[in-house]
Amino acid sequence: MDGTIRANISSGLHVAIVLKKDQKTGKLTTGVVQHILTNSRTHPHGIKVRLESGEIGRVKEILDQKV
Repeated sequence: MDGTIRANISSGLHVAIVLKKDQKTGKLTTGVVQHILTNSRTHPHGIKVRLESGEIGRVKEILDQKV
């Protein structure tokens, strides 16, 4: 599924995000979505989320369905 469409993302979903500090390298961080922070329906760089670990970044990959 596409991480640039808000409707594809929900709390409890296992995703890979890119943190602000890792945008240049593209390093991905995995975790479970706690909150969706982007209000618009789509975003070209990925929907911004907060993981359960507290990290904030943009969704690059949806790894699997709800945990």
